[in-house]
Parts: sequence; structure tokens; C-alpha cells
Amino acid sequence: MTATLTEPATKLPPSTHPYAEVIHRLEAGGSMLPDTPENLMQIIGLYKAYAVPMDFYWRDLLYIAEQVFLEPLPAFKYFLPQEYLDLHNHYAGDDADLRIWRGIATAHPELLEFMEKGELKAKLPKIFHHLYHDRINMEFAEECMRAMLWHRGMGGELEAYMDSDEYKQNADRAIRAFFKKNPIMLGLYKLFPDLFMEQCRQSTMTSVLGLFWEIMAPVFFEMSDIYDEGGFKGVPDAMDFLVNGIFAIAGRPIYHRVQIDGEWLDIVPKSKGFTWLYEAAFPYVEAVFYRTSPFRGTKSYNAQAHEIPDDQNDFHYGILYADKFPVGSAGIPPTLLHQDMYHFLPQYLVDYYKQHCRGEDDMLIQLAVSFQRSMYNVTSAVIQAGRAALLYPLDDPNPKHLLANRHYFEGQLNRFCNPKYGMDKAARIGMVQDQNYR
Repeated sequence: MTATLTEPATKLPPSTHPYAEVIHRLEAGGSMLPDTPENLMQIIGLYKAYAVPMDFYWRDLLYIAEQVFLEPLPAFKYFLPQEYLDLHNHYAGDDADLRIWRGIATAHPELLEFMEKGELKAKLPKIFHHLYHDRINMEFAEECMRAMLWHRGMGGELEAYMDSDEYKQNADRAIRAFFKKNPIMLGLYKLFPDLFMEQCRQSTMTSVLGLFWEIMAPVFFEMSDIYDEGGFKGVPDAMDFLVNGIFAIAGRPIYHRVQIDGEWLDIVPKSKGFTWLYEAAFPYVEAVFYRTSPFRGTKSYNAQAHEIPDDQNDFHYGILYADKFPVGSAGIPPTLLHQDMYHFLPQYLVDYYKQHCRGEDDMLIQLAVSFQRSMYNVTSAVIQAGRAALLYPLDDPNPKHLLANRHYFEGQLNRFCNPKYGMDKAARIGMVQDQNYR
């Protein structure tokens, strides 16, 4: 199905941007993704398929940040204890702080079933499933965390706080308590304090990402339920749900605490006032959707080859730019995530892929393309939320205000037009405009 071209719905002359059609669609309150039933089906189906492994990601990330912490040989960090499977999501269940999803607060039933039997459909000891790689691939989640830690300064005040004396004092107290029965590690900490402090910062970012995904999982579950009930009439409806959700939970506290011998020690206290929108959502979109790092094997890191930017700020290798190589990587392209999503696809999406795939082995590639479409819709929601927070309403009667909105939208789209290092050719925004891109 071909999407109808969206004419500018403002008092401004038509945009001259290379992606003018997309600009006009954003100005009309739409998404970067064309509004077609097929696109709506793909993005909602992928949100559901993403939400189930995400329900494991956020639980395991909090477990790693709060319990594993600086364990030097964390061999069992992916073996989630029952305590964290039973941990109540703050945005689902009857006791939710803000109930986003009407479902249960504990781990999702489809997740528990997969954890028990895996692809093998057999009840085996966890270690066998793990060694066979028949499990949720937490490597993807940790890759996202490392991208957020590496691309620092993406907004908010947490970055500066992690370099402050207060943070270092809190971290020092936690490190000493964690290794109080291990004189060898305490000796190494005395010799290499910066090494341990950086590992503590990584643990903090692990907590941040876990708290971020704790919200996104029920958001995606609820969107799937609404779609099944016929509640979304088009792609803009799905984007608006995300925008409204972003503002509803923007102030969710971001913190990091560690449990040692039954006592909770704050490394980033809730009282600091760090919030979900600025410390988690914006940095996540910037670091993971746009930047990350070139997948090793597709680009040379040799300085003389000049295949990657000299300036880290020019890194644009995120999921919005990624080719869909079936390489089984944790990074970008995130095919380990796609493998996780493959187990939880709604039947309507499985039927769709069977219709368009070149065989069952092609389904992961088709899933990856649909995932890219779904993330463009999430990115659109973040762009519209940024416009709503910082600029003017879409129906503002003042042409100067509308022009400011347009400059904002065009600035966002310019990121897909940069010819340096082939960024414009790698960008997939032009391709997702075509329904035949598969």
C-alpha cells in the first residue's frame, strides 16, 4: 500500500528540505513513518516482540547493578534469581505507581515459559540452555549500556554528578563494603582506584538502563493490547501514545543503589532529583538510535584507513542507520536482540513474514527491517516530545513560531543527510518511506 503524500498543514511555504514530505508530516502531527495499516501492524507487532525480552532485560540489569555490582568473575549474572522475576514493575499491576499496562506486575508469562523450555522446548538445567545459547541474549542490553556510558554528555546532570566528589564518596563506601571480606580486591582498589571507580560508573549506567526499560516494557505491552482491541487507527495514534507516555513518566526518579549483606547503600540517591526523561530516555535515543559504534568487520578502526570519524560526536552508526547483516552480534546491527524478538512475534506478524519472506531463514532479516520502522516511530515520538517541551504547538497561529518548529524538525532530519563517512547513504529514513523496503 502506498502512503498518501502529506501536504504542509501550516501557514508556511513548502519546505525545501530533501525530506520535505517527512517534514510536512511531522508538522501535521504525524510520524517519520508513513501512515499505512501495514506499517502500523509491523511496529505494534515488533513492540510486543520487544517487550517480552525487555521484561527480562530490565530485571537482569537491576540485578546486575544492585547485587552483582563489582563481582570480578560474574559467571552467573544472567541467571536471574526468583526475587527479581517476582519484582513488581512500578508501571503494571494493581499496586503500580502509575498503571500503564493492565497486565501483571511480575515477569511476563511468555518470558517465564521461554526461560523454562527455550527453543529446545525441553526442561533442562539452566546451565545447558545457557551454554547452548538457548536464552535471552543480555549481551545486547549490555551493549546499549556501554554505548550510553561511552557517549557521555547526552543531556541531564547525572553525567556531571558521576565525576563529582559526592559520587566518588558514595562509590568508595560501596566498594569498600562490597570487598570488605576480600583483602586482595581491596588491595587492588588501593592500587587502581580509578579502574574500580569506572566500573562503578558502568554499574550506575546499568541501573539507569534498567530503570528506563522498566517503563518501556509495560508501554509496549499496553500498545499491543490496544492494537489487538482495534484501538489504534493509524501510525500517528501509536506515536501519540508514546508522546503522552513520555510526558506522563518523565519525572520518574533515576537512582543507583547496591545491596550488601542485606543493607542498601545509595550511590546515586533518589534525593538528587535525577529524572527518567533527561537521564535515561534522551541519552538512550541519542546513544543507541543514532550513535553507538561501527560494527567491527564493516568498518576499519585503523586510523590511517579514515573509515570512521576522528570526532566521537560524528559517530552515527545506530539502529536507524544499520544494515541488517545476520551476523549474530550484540552491537549494531543488533541481531542478538532480533533473535530474542523472534521467539515472541505475534501470529499476525509471523503470517505477514511468511507471505513476504524468501523462506523461513529470511524472517530474521524481515524482522530487523520492521524493527527499524518501529524505532523510527519511537524516534518520531521523542522528536515530537522535544518540540512540545521546548518549542510551540503545531497549530500555533504565529508564523514565526511555526518557522521555529520547522527549523527544529529540519535540524532533526539533517542528521540523516550528512555526507561525511557515508552517513546519508547509510540512513534508512528514505527507505522506510517505501512499503516495498523489505
